[in-house]
Amino acid sequence: MPQHPFIIHQQPAAVHIDDGRSTMEVSPLWLRERTQAPDQLEPMTQQRLFDSHAIDDALTLKKAEPVGTDRVSLSFSDGHEEVYDLTALAQELGNTAPFPAAEPWDSSLDQQRVRFDWVRVQQDNAYFKASLSAYLQYGYLILYNVPTDPERILEVGSHFGYVKETNFGRYFEVYSRPTGNDLAYRSVALGPHTDNPYRNPVPGIQLLHCLVNETSGGLSTLADSLKVLEQLRAETPEGYELLKRTPVRFRFVDAGTELTTQRTMIQTDDHGNPTGVHYSPRLDALPLLSDADTRLFHQARQRLGQLFSDPAYEARFTLNAGELMMFDNSRVLHGRTSYDPSEGHRHLQGCYLDADGPRERYASLQKLDQTTEEVA
Repeated sequence: MPQHPFIIHQQPAAVHIDDGRSTMEVSPLWLRERTQAPDQLEPMTQQRLFDSHAIDDALTLKKAEPVGTDRVSLSFSDGHEEVYDLTALAQELGNTAPFPAAEPWDSSLDQQRVRFDWVRVQQDNAYFKASLSAYLQYGYLILYNVPTDPERILEVGSHFGYVKETNFGRYFEVYSRPTGNDLAYRSVALGPHTDNPYRNPVPGIQLLHCLVNETSGGLSTLADSLKVLEQLRAETPEGYELLKRTPVRFRFVDAGTELTTQRTMIQTDDHGNPTGVHYSPRLDALPLLSDADTRLFHQARQRLGQLFSDPAYEARFTLNAGELMMFDNSRVLHGRTSYDPSEGHRHLQGCYLDADGPRERYASLQKLDQTTEEVA
């Protein structure tokens, strides 16, 4: 059976896509640009050796002949002729993602699925790849056996991606100090939130590494926005749409910095599917809308916060010394229960990574696996 959705027509020459519901003719321009010919592409990078923007917009397909079940010989009006691998061409449709798909979760998620030994992550590529797969699926992971010496977090961060420096530095210290420039540096409870929604771009990933924890409080909380948004959309589709399309102002101010930006609370991909949120009740401001829309917006925002704090959607745990949690800063909201600093010391270090690091690492390991298979 062909592993592609293409139908070849010889008279007149045409290529169609069949998605099971309807068929659509593929433009010769789309086919020509996706050449697989070795003399058209640089071998290693697969970058084009010609300017595809200069292709004649009147380009036509002169010949289309099947070659077996998975290839087709195409001839174009610009003189280019080529045999295309249709299975490879199908990957250009975006239907075959090279990464594990996101899996929305709630409090029933088995935490063992996201716990990994930092020592093995460094030593075993297959185990490292499994940790990356878990992160891409669930939006977070917890590493244990992480040494508690200062700045170890930068080594861990660099293993999974690229450390992003901000006004807080390459990394930041999280412990109780009344003069800190953020409430995270106090002992008060922190509700579910995403970090730095006022920044452009927003940090993609956050790491928090526990160096010392001598308190009975200060439990870490995580909630998956993808699961919560499913419920919000079911309850109030109008409110969901308002949060998805209405920019709000996020603002951060301290003695030496002011950062402000506008963005929607619900983040989506190019197809309108939710990928996360920008959510921080301490930093946002209601947009100026009609009174009716302002009330609807507020009700949807209010319900969103209630769901994020609902135990049914929350993972709650003690982050012990030598443990590190890494989470998608837009998808997975984090928080903390209050604690009593008189019980003992509680000291975490944090840092941010660019969002694409784990995908890059996963793709590199995927290529390494393929190379190993070819050699074998």
